[in-house]
Amino acid sequence: MKRWGVLIGTGVFLAIELIAVVFLGVGDRLQVQDTVAVNEILRSVEADWGDMGNHRSIGGAAYVVTDLKGNVLFTTREGLSESVNAGIAHRDTLLDIYAEGEPAGKLIIWNEGAEALQAGKQRAAAVFAIGILLQGCVCGGYMFYLQRKVIRPFRGMKEFAERVAGGNLDVPLKMDRENIFGAFTESFDIMRSELKRARLAEAEAKAEKKELVAKLSHDIKTPVASIRAASEVGLALSETCRQQEIYSSIIAKADQINALITNLFSAALEELSRLSVTPSDMDSRELRNMLENADYLHRAEIPEVPGCLVYADQLRLQQVFDNIFANSYKYANTGMKVSFLKDARSLSISIEDEGGGVKNEELPLIKEKFKRGSGVGNVEGAGLGLYLADFFLKEMQGELNVKNGRLGLTVTVKICLSGFKKSVRNP
Repeated sequence: MKRWGVLIGTGVFLAIELIAVVFLGVGDRLQVQDTVAVNEILRSVEADWGDMGNHRSIGGAAYVVTDLKGNVLFTTREGLSESVNAGIAHRDTLLDIYAEGEPAGKLIIWNEGAEALQAGKQRAAAVFAIGILLQGCVCGGYMFYLQRKVIRPFRGMKEFAERVAGGNLDVPLKMDRENIFGAFTESFDIMRSELKRARLAEAEAKAEKKELVAKLSHDIKTPVASIRAASEVGLALSETCRQQEIYSSIIAKADQINALITNLFSAALEELSRLSVTPSDMDSRELRNMLENADYLHRAEIPEVPGCLVYADQLRLQQVFDNIFANSYKYANTGMKVSFLKDARSLSISIEDEGGGVKNEELPLIKEKFKRGSGVGNVEGAGLGLYLADFFLKEMQGELNVKNGRLGLTVTVKICLSGFKKSVRNP
């Protein structure tokens, strides 16, 4: 409906401009002098030629009478053309005056249509200018509408797609059903929800697999340890070389089984190395946009970012901030305060909520894989957010520190400055 309104408005203004152009073209014709009135003036002037001082104007027309030398003998008012050249320039009516059959002077009848034409041109030009101005306003308004309702939502969908591609499924896509992408944004967010549900199911399956591996490891290690212990006793009591060789072989195989079980238990952790982290130099001013993107509920106070170059992977760092804010939304559900601290080698970003924090004995474990605090209740989660954030920051030569602050949990992201990235990696 809005698009039709813009098209109709533009068409109306275009019609106004065309009318103005037609008016200018048609109105360029001067008004034609009344021939009868002109002849009456000419006869009256010729009749009074010998006594122009007593001549009286007739018909209300404006005219000037001059002799052959150009001297003005009579004028109805000031400001009229007083010479032949001026009359020609003004498109006045020029007539010869005859006295006794000989040319005696010139009659210059003022062209009233020239002034009307000029006034009409000015009005038409004003209408034309107003039409262009209004059309420009309509076009500008439509561009603003496109920027707000089409381009900006499309950019939001692009950022959302990048987040989903990066593995962040916690930040919902803002939906505005009034713009033309409303249905698409809703579909995209449904896709995110389904992917998140699938991710959680996968994480639960992995957690169950880990629990199963732990149980099997315990159940298998116990009899293996008993077999090894009995074999050691047999080795100590054996009397022949053959017996000692058999018991030694049993002990070696028991050790091999124990090593395989240990490797099986740690195999899940090795999967993390498949996530690529490619840090590079980045302007610290981009951190503000990243924090604002992560804080999609607008609960944090974000101060001015110190200007510097940092060494980070923008995609992975965005995931770090997204995980921190998502955890605060889910578990604290309070306002947050962001602060920056820059030293000679790094830039630290501290994010503190007001949720009361976690138990002190749980702080050393909160960054481990599948670890969650005891106060999470029924809130869904896989316990991977801070673990991944810590891994990403280590790959970027940074640090992730978690502590209890004055009001709640404080998570500090420490990023290396660009000038010290080599010294951090190779001290």
